[in-house]
Amino acid sequence: MGDHYGDVKVQLGQMKSLGEDAEKEEVDPEEEMPVSSPSASPDPTGCITTAPGADALSTNICKQKGKRSTKNPCGRPLQGFPAHAVKNFNSAICDQTLHIKGTGKILQGKSAESNGNYVGVHESSNTQETRCEDEFKLPRKRRPVTVDTSKAKTSLEALKLSIKELQWKEFHTGRRAACDIYWHGVSFHDNENIVSGQVNKFPGMVEMLRKINLSRAVRTMQELFPEEYDFYPRSWILPEEYQQFSTEIRMVKESDATESPTFIVKPDGGSQGDGIYLIQDPGDLKLVVGAQAKQAVVQQYIHKPLLIDKLKFDIRLYVLIKSMQPLEIYIAKEGLTRFCTEPYQEPSQKNLSRVFMHLTNYSLNVQSGNYVHSDSQNTGSKRTLSSVLYRLAAKGVDIKRVWSDIIALVIKSIIAVLPDLKVHYQADIPPAKPGPTCFQILGFDILLMKNLKPVLLEVNSNPSMRIEHEQEVAPGVFEYVPSPVDEQVKVGVIRDTLRLMDPLNKKLTATPQPKGGGSDPVEVIPADGDSQGRSPDNADNLPPLCLKQVYPKYTKQFNHLRLVERIAALFIRFLGVKGNMRLGPTAFRTFIRTCKLSNSNFTMASVDILYIDITRRWSFALPDSREAGMGLQAFVEAFFNLAGRRFKSLALREQVVSLLDLCESHLGPPSGAEDRRSLSCSRVLPRGGRTRALYLPHPRPISPAVHRRATSQDCRPHQRPKPRTLRANVEN
Repeated sequence: MGDHYGDVKVQLGQMKSLGEDAEKEEVDPEEEMPVSSPSASPDPTGCITTAPGADALSTNICKQKGKRSTKNPCGRPLQGFPAHAVKNFNSAICDQTLHIKGTGKILQGKSAESNGNYVGVHESSNTQETRCEDEFKLPRKRRPVTVDTSKAKTSLEALKLSIKELQWKEFHTGRRAACDIYWHGVSFHDNENIVSGQVNKFPGMVEMLRKINLSRAVRTMQELFPEEYDFYPRSWILPEEYQQFSTEIRMVKESDATESPTFIVKPDGGSQGDGIYLIQDPGDLKLVVGAQAKQAVVQQYIHKPLLIDKLKFDIRLYVLIKSMQPLEIYIAKEGLTRFCTEPYQEPSQKNLSRVFMHLTNYSLNVQSGNYVHSDSQNTGSKRTLSSVLYRLAAKGVDIKRVWSDIIALVIKSIIAVLPDLKVHYQADIPPAKPGPTCFQILGFDILLMKNLKPVLLEVNSNPSMRIEHEQEVAPGVFEYVPSPVDEQVKVGVIRDTLRLMDPLNKKLTATPQPKGGGSDPVEVIPADGDSQGRSPDNADNLPPLCLKQVYPKYTKQFNHLRLVERIAALFIRFLGVKGNMRLGPTAFRTFIRTCKLSNSNFTMASVDILYIDITRRWSFALPDSREAGMGLQAFVEAFFNLAGRRFKSLALREQVVSLLDLCESHLGPPSGAEDRRSLSCSRVLPRGGRTRALYLPHPRPISPAVHRRATSQDCRPHQRPKPRTLRANVEN
């Protein structure tokens, strides 16, 4: 008997080696689930029992009466094994019930395979009913996150370094199967066939951050919160506001003959400093290019900037929008400072054309003979932000205050463009439909004035993440060489963005909730790394996150600014047609009727006139638009008009708040229990979410006073929350 079981043990050992070879050949390289075959040992009870182990599959193969077979439990012959070596294997092995522990699945009939695991089958009625329990105890290795980099452009090299450092898997030519993350170069629509995963662009971000749209969004916020949005220079949109601009400049010069203000002209779709020029007279504007009017923004020029080494400079700060609903914003603790290459002089007619003195764009100044490529972060024409801030700190500058003002500028700017982004997002990715989620890195260009007040120059939806620069290595011969300063900043931003978006790391991607309804107004950003910023797989190899959350961390200070988002939620609620971004006349009338905004003084005929006037004006303002109807910005203007009609005695902000409360009280909270139908087109919206997903997380409570306010013009103004000072530390 002992010899017999010794032979069986040898044969099972050979089966083990064959099984391991087969696993090596058939394993999917993208799904690493190592299974080590067990070793067999004789059992005095008459069963062959595999040795238990932490990573072994423990299986009891019991002898049973019945027809013997020389086939393995999967029904395939045991090749190379004599009949006596398998005579104790009963055919019931293939017919018995196999129950996998932890799955609760029992399959009847022949043995079957599901997702690589064998699931149970019931034995035939002619054999004794038995059960063998398979216990899987596999230390499942964390599979690598997959990243599609086929559409990446300037960020490709930094992205490759980041993926390698994270030990993730890159697909540089794309992949037929879905990837976890897609990294696009320009816009969300670089690849329109994505149905899952995460994309590093939001739909509509490119359009919203063009010079004109950004100016309009900030201007709306300036009407509501003039003290909060004073960080953006006075702007005019060309050609529609040319007459207004000319009149204002003429009046300034007539009132003070010595006054000679300077303005900077930026083409709407320009980038890298292309087409930017300075003027001091409206007659110098270049309004027409060929046969078409040139769309541009004219801004008041900041003529007293902060100088270092007598040079003007600006700050490129990288900001991550991790999520739009709920809003999550992260700011990179390290950024870049880009210097002009000629000593600064206040603008005059003699030096207006000297771009190396007035414009800080890297793409312009790199063409100057004075441009200095440096391997040091403290010198050269491109330096790290921390080196500049510490230099200012050495001169006694309150760096905490500067950094706090920059954080506030970033949060307020994103709040300004968020309503339009939500309209774009619902058009491309309806809430109830499967689709990708989005995140995006933005580039904020900020100028420090002489009094250390930060000024927003522009926001880039596609900031260059190139980590090398072009250098002439021989006369007429150029090649790209590494840029240590760029690599230090940009690789960290991309790497830690990927870490935050890691779909397999639940701890890192969890959103910390603000404590007690909001953080302390003097809360500082800790300078040391924290546990949230470490990946469990590479905690010892990766540095702490260089990105710090500023929203919802500072919700309490800035949430009162999100009024236009509530207007956008109303707008989206009445859109009706999937993918539509404009409100038709019927939908607008339905909005008025549903919210009970018409009365004897404001009839439905007046509603139609208001709609036609505003829509016609905006159609001239947006000549490239092919869609008819009222867009969000036009709807906001109409909403302001309606608020002024209903609550005449209040200031604009209080008028808007009162009308919002009134509309929301009539509409009521969106309910997931009923089919929400479009109030304009009778179209059934998906359950659970188009409007609910776009409401603010903490809507304003509705009180009976709202209805009294609607019928009485003598209303007491709302108490405006006082802005609270935000403090933060400067970090490397």
